[in-house]
Amino acid sequence: MSEIVLLTIILAILFDISNGWNDAANAIATVVSTRILTPFQAVLLAATMNILGALFSTAVAKTIGKGIVNPAGITETVVASALVAGFLWNSAMTIIGLPVSASHALIGSLMGSALAYGGPGVLNLGGLKKIFAALLTSPVLGIIIGYLFMKLLLKLFGRYPPGGIQRYFGRLQLLSSSFMAFSHGSNDAQKVMGIITLSLFSGGLINSIEVPLWVILLCAFAMGLGTAIGGWRVIKTLGVHMLKLEPVHGFAAETAATAIILGASHVGMPVSTTHVISTSIMGVGATKRLSAVRWGIAGKIVLAWIFTLPACILLAFIVEKMFSLIL
Repeated sequence: MSEIVLLTIILAILFDISNGWNDAANAIATVVSTRILTPFQAVLLAATMNILGALFSTAVAKTIGKGIVNPAGITETVVASALVAGFLWNSAMTIIGLPVSASHALIGSLMGSALAYGGPGVLNLGGLKKIFAALLTSPVLGIIIGYLFMKLLLKLFGRYPPGGIQRYFGRLQLLSSSFMAFSHGSNDAQKVMGIITLSLFSGGLINSIEVPLWVILLCAFAMGLGTAIGGWRVIKTLGVHMLKLEPVHGFAAETAATAIILGASHVGMPVSTTHVISTSIMGVGATKRLSAVRWGIAGKIVLAWIFTLPACILLAFIVEKMFSLIL
């Protein structure tokens, strides 16, 4: 194994940890803000379910490995540059407390480094169209399904005493939070599996974009470790500052988001778990009244989403050019 491939694997692990660090909020923001679990209990549960979810399938990993760039048209340095850029962006946004899409960061970074190396010709435009279709439609589905599912719960249980409803959905939220963490692992950890597999293929160490078992296990535990660290500022932004959540709201948002993410994982489409859970929370909050959602906070989150892709394309382009001068 060449030094650059080994470096790429190390960078991939760091990116996976930063992904779990920022995205810990996706699985546990609601369950912590509703006080169903303590922060320690929540991150432990989420980390465990992240690992199990990452072992679910490799359909998304194959999409990342082949759907963004032509594997034969790039080098290990291109992959390493993408991981450096993605890691820097994820870490910076986590430190300032903004939930961002690790999917957008990784895809944008790989596009930027590939453009710096080989120009537009190395991009897989057909695959990118499918990927971006999934990334753009999933937040819309999050708002719609979150809103409709919460409306259904209100219709079914709205006449019951509030205290009983909160106790009942508090127990159910343990289940929905677990499935949310599972779905997060099933989609997000696979993206880095695809990147490592792409690097192994570019380095001539494997003959096809098939994910080795050791790569699956490595990425699963890296994601779990990042989640266990917990991005507490991001958790506060999603679970406290944007909307005051009660257990029934947390259950509705997590269930809606899980259905979307697991469906996408099943067909091999990478979606942003951050976008899906955030917009599901917005949809659920809108059933109370539009003013229940702090749209100023939501607006800052959306701005971070908008800037993630172009910022990572540019950052990775610069990193690849720097690497080409050094290596």
